[in-house]
Parts: sequence; C-alpha cells; structure tokens
Amino acid sequence: MVSNKVSDDHFIQEWNDAYQHKEGQKQLAQRLGMAQSTVSARADKLRDAGHDLPQLLGNKPTRYEQTTFSEPNWSREQCIEELRAYVGKFPDKWITMRSVCNHLRVKDTVFTKHFGTAQELFRQAGYGKTRQLSMLGKETAKHVSVDHYRALNDERASWGERYVRPAGGRWQTILAASDLHDIEIDPFFLRVLVDTARRVQPEHICFDGDVFDLPEFGKYSVDPRSWDVVGRIQFVHTEIFDAVRRAAPNAQMDLIEGNHEFRLVRHMADANPAMMALLSDLHGMSVAKLFGLDRYEINYVAKCDLAAFHKKDIRDEIQRNWKIYHGCVLAHHFPEGRNKGMPGFNGHHHKHITWPMESPVFGPYEWHQLGCGHKRDASYCDGERWHNGFLLIHVDTLTKATLFEYVPVRDFAMVGGRFYKREADESWAPESALTVAA
Repeated sequence: MVSNKVSDDHFIQEWNDAYQHKEGQKQLAQRLGMAQSTVSARADKLRDAGHDLPQLLGNKPTRYEQTTFSEPNWSREQCIEELRAYVGKFPDKWITMRSVCNHLRVKDTVFTKHFGTAQELFRQAGYGKTRQLSMLGKETAKHVSVDHYRALNDERASWGERYVRPAGGRWQTILAASDLHDIEIDPFFLRVLVDTARRVQPEHICFDGDVFDLPEFGKYSVDPRSWDVVGRIQFVHTEIFDAVRRAAPNAQMDLIEGNHEFRLVRHMADANPAMMALLSDLHGMSVAKLFGLDRYEINYVAKCDLAAFHKKDIRDEIQRNWKIYHGCVLAHHFPEGRNKGMPGFNGHHHKHITWPMESPVFGPYEWHQLGCGHKRDASYCDGERWHNGFLLIHVDTLTKATLFEYVPVRDFAMVGGRFYKREADESWAPESALTVAA
C-alpha cells in the first residue's frame, strides 16, 4: 500500500496512469492508500497550482472541475456530434449525461436547452428507443399484466345461460332484488323477499348485482381483525341462494355481475397470497363454486372484460353486464341502463327512483332504480338515506306490455294483499330507534 505522503510528481503520475487505464478516483484512492475525498482534494490543490489533471471518468466532478465547466453555444447538431464522438471513443462505457458532461467539461444546460432531458438527447442521437417504441413497450407491459384476467373472460361468459328455464306461458313474472350485500342484508327484507318468492312463484328471479359485499376488497377501510370472507360467502349460499331456491324451485335464477362480484373475481384471478389465506377453507374452489352457480342453478351474467385498467374503465366495463327478459325488460346494475330505450330496472345506488319513459315500440313505460336489501346502517356512509325494497315485473309476452309492482320494505311491507311486520329479532338498529308495527 502506498503511503498517503506521496510526492506531487508521484501523485500526478498515478493520476495520469488512472486516466489512461480508464480508472476512477475510487480505484486510484485504493491504490494510493488514501481516502477518495483526500484524492479529490489533492487534485484540486494541484490544479490550483497550475497542473493540468484530466478528469477521471465515471466520478462526480471535483470542486475545480465543477467551477471550470464551460457552457459553449452549441447547436442541436453539434450536441449530437459531440455525443456520438464520446460514444465512439468509449464504446463499452455506460452512457449518462453526467459522464458526457464530465468528459467534455461542459454544463448539462448545453444539451438540455435543446433536448430537455438526457433521454431525449440519446434518442435523437440514435442511442435510445423512439417515443413510439417506448409507448408500445409500456402498452404491451400493461396488457401482459392483465392477461390472467382475460383467461377467465370466456369461462365467465359461458355461465350466462347455463341454467335457462323455458318460458311456459303468455304471462310471466320477474322478481328482482339488488344490493343485498351478504351478511349486511336486512333480516326483515330477506324474510319478505323469500316469502314473496314462495307465494308468487315467479318464472324468473333476478339478483341485480352486489349480492356479495366483501368489504375486505373494497375501497372503504375495514379492520383486518374483522375479516370473514368465507363466512360471508357461506351466508349468501345458505341464507339467500338456498332459501330462495327452496322457495321457488322452478324459477330461473340469474345473477347480474355487479362491481362487488367483479372485484371478487379479479382477486381470485390474481391468486395472491393474502387472498389465498383468506379463502383457505375454500382453497381449490372455482369462482363458479364460490358463487354457488352449479349448486343453486344460477346463470351468472358477466359480459365485461376483467382486464380493465382504471376505475373509469372498470365502471364502463361493468355497464356491459345486462340481461333482457322476454324482449321487453332490461336488467342492469347501473342507472345508465335506462338510456337503452326499454322498460327495466337497475340497482347500485340503494335509492328507489322511478323514471316515466315512452318509446314508439313499448309506448309509455317505467324504469325503476331499486332500493337495496342492505340494512339502512353502515359505518362507511350515511345509510339512513337508503331505501329498502324489491320489484315484481309482470309481462305480457305477446304484446310486450309490462306492469311494475315495487315493494317498499320498512318496518312493515305489503305484498299481494298480505301485510308483513318486522319482529323484534329482525332489528338491525338500536332498540330505541325501532318501532315495530303492532
């Protein structure tokens, strides 16, 4: 190891040798047994004394080099020529703006005033990807990242008509409910819905999206200690799907994919460790089994592309999930469905609204936004403003005429001349806030 107390002549010789061998200050400092900062300061001192020491490549400029960088008024063409000359001199060196400026002893503004960034300088000189190629690469990577979602698209589409029941007569009834949100469902609402299915025996039962809640995967913050994904899924199976299927065994049951179902399917496709841990009790089950489609003979209407990238893209895609009954009733999860010019209904917003409409084909008709089945209480928003209710649609399949019978559900409900009242054990609100019908 060379002593720190080397002569100026020896230091200058070692410095020039390092330059010739394309070494940096770090390698020179190791050879001389000095700290790199000492080598840098020694070089500045010798330059102050008039010695001409070249800059060692690949190092941060010393104080002397920083203060003596020039700013020539080069044109765009001259900048490109200087860069190409540098690359030709050091063909195996990694190119950076700093290494180019250090070698040429010029400030980076010489280049940036013409090209803005080092990337654009290198691109214009022919040493980088064109903007088009860069954009193409980014777009390709974006689509590759969601290929595993597309693999499920065809399978999901095949579930839409797996259990179609033939329409028997001219007069048909559809029972529609939306936004039940698994264990968050109002127990009184669920009792009235199931008993209505038993009494009316509708030809079709439409769950118009968001039967599942699964806040574990939602936009609202949920304490992980309260997560129970498997429990929520099993509740839907046993308390909703099984109960409705037993009440109306001959009905065609359809589930329109809402934003909550869409989110669950995407998480299943990701198969990330967190998801697998949450669903460990259901490990190896397909999405169809998770939704109980085969067990309860449910058609799953999912026409959208899972490979949507942004929030707006996802909403636009989910709007493609709709179903037409008898050529005259449209089921859609979002209110945009009413713009399709057909009688029908939507969910999602948990508030009952009716729009009077008219068309040359259907004459005067109604579009209903359904209330929800979710109890009117939520920690993440003002649930007291919600409406509870479901819909019966009666259809004359010959004339395509429709009659809409909306059923509000409060502390009592009326369906087909029968009154229902909320029992004490069906309360979701504080006892003081609930008045049970006598």
